[in-house]
Amino acid sequence: MTTIALFHSALGVRAGISEAADRLRAAGHQVSVVDQYDGLVFDDYEKGIAYTEQVGFPALMQAALDGVSDLPDGFVAAGFSNGAGMAEYVATRRRCAGLLLLSGALPLELLGVADWPTDLPVQIHYSLDDPFRRQEWIDAVAADATRRGGRVETFDYAGTGHLFTDPSLPTEYDPGATELLWQRALTFVHDLTG
Repeated sequence: MTTIALFHSALGVRAGISEAADRLRAAGHQVSVVDQYDGLVFDDYEKGIAYTEQVGFPALMQAALDGVSDLPDGFVAAGFSNGAGMAEYVATRRRCAGLLLLSGALPLELLGVADWPTDLPVQIHYSLDDPFRRQEWIDAVAADATRRGGRVETFDYAGTGHLFTDPSLPTEYDPGATELLWQRALTFVHDLTG
């Protein structure tokens, strides 16, 4: 069993986050969903992003750290979209067993961080035509992790959905890609403690 801290996107803890936590729990893992919005959710990226900017990244990053303060070192940090950046930040401040980035990856300079943790395994998942995808950011994360001895796996999925694993977003949801992502992600998490 692995302890996983799961961070939500700019849309908050929607059905897709709860469904992700349920999948991880069904595989035998202990999951802590870190709700940085105190229950607030959005149905539209523009409103969610505006709220994120209103709260501010320093406050969100502190809330991310506060949300894992009770977890012992060695947990997996995982996040969707903006939550992937929160998971990355937490992994630079706490000793994590691995990092699972789902439709999100931020270069260290955007997090205000000087260096990547040593030997941190990372798995990155994106749809190929995700409108928020920045290949140079994915490449930067992969390069930083590799340079510091971390094993990096990146997976691309056909399609345009940003949060393509969220069944409550029917224009983005891709059931086939979702199943493949979770097969890969669960193997990654299992291998960290297997």
